[in-house]
Amino acid sequence: MVNLWKEYKPKRGFWDCFCIPIQWFSMLSREMHWSFVFGVVVIYGISQGLGVALAEVGTKYYMKDVQKVQPSEAQIYKGITSIPWVVKPIWGLLTDVLPFFGYRRRPYFIFAGIIGVVSMLLLSLHENLHLVLALLSLTAGSAGVAIADVTIDACVAQNSISHPSLAADMQSLCAASSSIGSLFGFFISGVFVHLIGPMGVFGLMTIPAGLVVSVGFLLYEPRMHHTSYRQVKQNFVDASKAMWTTLKSEDVWRPCLYMYLSITLSLDVREGMFYWYTESKGGPSFSQESVGFIFSISSMGSLLGAILYQYALKEYAFRNLLFWTQLIYGLSGMLDLVLVLRWNLKFGIADYVFVVIVESIAQMTNRLKWMPMLVLSSKLCPSGIEGTFFALLMSIDNVGLLSAAWGGGFVLHILRITRTRFDNIWLAILIRNILRITPLWLLFLVPRADHNSSILPTTETVDSEVVIETSDSKNVELVSLVHSVDGK
Repeated sequence: MVNLWKEYKPKRGFWDCFCIPIQWFSMLSREMHWSFVFGVVVIYGISQGLGVALAEVGTKYYMKDVQKVQPSEAQIYKGITSIPWVVKPIWGLLTDVLPFFGYRRRPYFIFAGIIGVVSMLLLSLHENLHLVLALLSLTAGSAGVAIADVTIDACVAQNSISHPSLAADMQSLCAASSSIGSLFGFFISGVFVHLIGPMGVFGLMTIPAGLVVSVGFLLYEPRMHHTSYRQVKQNFVDASKAMWTTLKSEDVWRPCLYMYLSITLSLDVREGMFYWYTESKGGPSFSQESVGFIFSISSMGSLLGAILYQYALKEYAFRNLLFWTQLIYGLSGMLDLVLVLRWNLKFGIADYVFVVIVESIAQMTNRLKWMPMLVLSSKLCPSGIEGTFFALLMSIDNVGLLSAAWGGGFVLHILRITRTRFDNIWLAILIRNILRITPLWLLFLVPRADHNSSILPTTETVDSEVVIETSDSKNVELVSLVHSVDGK
């Protein structure tokens, strides 16, 4: 199938350069309905992009200044709060086979938003909240974002199957929305942490969560009639069998294994670096505003990565692209070593400038490494259980992130890196960078196919009748409830 973007691609000219994004959005809206584009922007851009950016900076200072935990402990707690993302198949399975009041998507958006609002209010209103309750609230807030994410992911995976030539464009839309949201979120995060403190930032987090609730109310989908809840158990069984059948395929489990190992081997020691940025006497000693601005500017690297992928790299084979992105990702990590050893000062480069460069390159290379794996994951989803299986694949990646976070926390603990001691921070970075290169020897697990190829064997495709009336939700649309009332 010819890439439909070519049909809508405007003629090259000075003014047309400014119109390309509008033309691209118009093409996606025309092919998959404007409501799909709107839904992706709300969930990825506002809830995950802006909201998660605020939560990340707020949580860092909350753990450091309010709960007063050590870097290794903060790294472990970060992994705990990400557990809802590990169990994404549960949320995906529920959205695929368990409707409420005749709807498969709308109730889950509403439920996710309510969880987020309640958990953020609890964190913002209690000054001396016990660490255990704080972790439970942070985990609940993470669960709200994860449930909303898996619901919109089901739409993305479904449209990737019905519009295979636009699979890469949809991932670019998701990445661009997330990157722009993160850019703005990080830009304001440091300022708000300084003005109202991390607890006040948690109060602001109720706004993105409330918007998720509004998406649930605005979601239009055909109501399912005569739904027999006696069949729910059988639907769970059928969907589980379909997932297991697909996962046993060599074309599926091999790239899944690579995705997990490549993420796990990239140890996460960012909490140690954050404490070094802000606490170390020999470090930069960045203020709260500076940290927010650094993360904000570095988000441009993520956006640049999405643009490079969309316009220059999406036609390359998965294996070739992953080789170069993984190699650059590993080598770019050495810049952190230059920073902590203070070599940048010997070259006359100020800490602020150098950290912005390092973080921007890290964000760009991480995005370039991540996007082909997202496209690959969307192409491994069998028809009929797209939401469930895509969530399963993403949970494998999130298990990798959890393993990387806990592995990084273990390294920080073994090297005795604390709130006041950073003598071995350079060794933690060196170990991380060496492990980042090792996935290059595992690329044989990745198919040689390109982004326009169908990877999932037809024999593994699941009949859509396995799932509750999937045909009723072939085109998930977000429109005003007024339209549904008027019968339009």
